[in-house]
Amino acid sequence: MSSTNKKLINYIKNKPDVYEKSTSAFWDDENISKYMLEEHINPESEGATRNHKFIKKSADWISGLLGDTKNKKLLDLGCGPGIYDELFYKNGFNVTGIDFSKRSIEYAKKHAKEKGINIKYHYKNYLDIDYEEKFDIAVLIYCDFGVLPPKDREVILTKARKALKQGGLLILDGFTMKFIDDFEEKEIIEYNKYGFWSEKEHACIQRNHIYQDTLNTLEQYLVITEEDIECYNIWNQVFTKESIVSEIKNAGFENIDLYDDVAGKSYSGKDKTICVVAGK
Repeated sequence: MSSTNKKLINYIKNKPDVYEKSTSAFWDDENISKYMLEEHINPESEGATRNHKFIKKSADWISGLLGDTKNKKLLDLGCGPGIYDELFYKNGFNVTGIDFSKRSIEYAKKHAKEKGINIKYHYKNYLDIDYEEKFDIAVLIYCDFGVLPPKDREVILTKARKALKQGGLLILDGFTMKFIDDFEEKEIIEYNKYGFWSEKEHACIQRNHIYQDTLNTLEQYLVITEEDIECYNIWNQVFTKESIVSEIKNAGFENIDLYDDVAGKSYSGKDKTICVVAGK
């Protein structure tokens, strides 16, 4: 039996441990990042970010949280190609964007330069930031918080708090029980001559799992080419009001306000997302 076949059998027969890592990069993959960028800049798509109409509403609401944005500094963790950041800049912020997709950062830098916009973009893992009392607002949105395993969530909360000035705000969002209720466990097999997962001829097996004990969901993609097999595990943490507030408080944040989304919709607890605004 070939090594590829052995890998495939092992993947199929085993359900991954919670937050088991992918075998290869996702956000910074040369092929995948090309498709992700297309999704980002498509104003109607929600495949990589929210639709641009909502983003405008969201950016305006976030900008209004401080009242006056003049000389205020904003840190965007997971900024992608800068869709939000150009709006934050337009609204008066001094903006710094961090992202681990080289393609997205290169696009963001080029687009900002073309428009004469002075935004600082950095290609790096936001878990590696080391700012100290520099920003008035830090944002981590599109439910990126729950993609991270618990230890990494502790890291980013600690570093985001350290990066904020006294009185600064952290804005983040996550999925709720409504998300897990709508999540479908399934298995799908597809053949593609080329596409999102590989520029080569490949088969893709998608397996969706729910982990009720820990309130996690997994979208697993097994991408099989002639040469090898790659496994991409895309995790999400589902939060209750109590669980997300507990994580934020344990990191030292105070004055926590909740909303249904990152555009300021009043909190009902019935939406698919929950947004936290927390003060230092």
